[in-house]
Amino acid sequence: MESANFSRAGRAVIELERDALEQLAQRLDDSFDHACQMLMACSGRIVVSGMGKSGHIGRKIASTLASTGSPAFFVHPGEASHGDLGMILSGDVILIISNSGETPEILTILPLIKRIDAKLIVLTGSSYSAIGQAADVCLDVSVMREACPLNLTPTASTTAALAMGDALAVALFKQRGFGATDFGHNHPGGILGRRALVYVRDIMHSQNRMPLVDCGTVLPKALLEMTSKGLGMTGVVDKEGKLVGIFTDGDLRRALNQSINLYDALIDDVMTAHPQTTSADALAAEIVVVMREASINGLFAINDAREPIGALNILDLVRAGIF
Repeated sequence: MESANFSRAGRAVIELERDALEQLAQRLDDSFDHACQMLMACSGRIVVSGMGKSGHIGRKIASTLASTGSPAFFVHPGEASHGDLGMILSGDVILIISNSGETPEILTILPLIKRIDAKLIVLTGSSYSAIGQAADVCLDVSVMREACPLNLTPTASTTAALAMGDALAVALFKQRGFGATDFGHNHPGGILGRRALVYVRDIMHSQNRMPLVDCGTVLPKALLEMTSKGLGMTGVVDKEGKLVGIFTDGDLRRALNQSINLYDALIDDVMTAHPQTTSADALAAEIVVVMREASINGLFAINDAREPIGALNILDLVRAGIF
């Protein structure tokens, strides 16, 4: 019962499945291209099906396809023979997962799928099986052995099928030019959706809520502006209204360390010139990366004339569920 024994067993599983994926990548051939072309040309929906563990993998593949721009849904093969086959139309492409290629429930509905004249793509570990031979495109997802000590429990084979499904989904994703906004529209309720849909303009403080002082402002007045706007910073603008600097809580601490006379100092002497800025049309998620890389807690959005049009800080990103 030593913990090292569990770790060793777990590591062996991961290594075996890693090797299976490496072999899968090496086997990828023209059949994959044909499958992608068939899915791209689909005038209906992609219908994914599979029994048992293959069915669980199929549900995930259908979900990934649907969320990345390729309309798809899962149909249980057992339910299909009891009425759900009516969900499949001639313009659809059927994506079947069967490691053995001889799954009885799928063999039952196979003639009916052919009669509908829907295209058939099969992910199988046995290309010469009945289901593999019936396919318009057969993708080989075979593995040397399962990670199960008995070589029975679907483990490496389901990992290979899942990876192939992801490969199809991402290849289609790229070909369709599916963007962050498209992704966000399909995920409006979660963090991923917010990261893809929320822009700087949606969360920035603008107009009279934006902390700004003019060049030549004495430091105490700048501190009052910072305090009243509550962002821990203020922008500094020149006579033309262009952003030329920023003063933050960090700049204040540095000024204190330099024994600067805070009552007489001008903002020009203690501000950070040429500060990091952004566009109001930038994704808020991109700003998180900018702030982390520059080690800053806030910045201003400017227009083409370098005039400040908004300001935001880390807390704004946190409240928006982005950070």
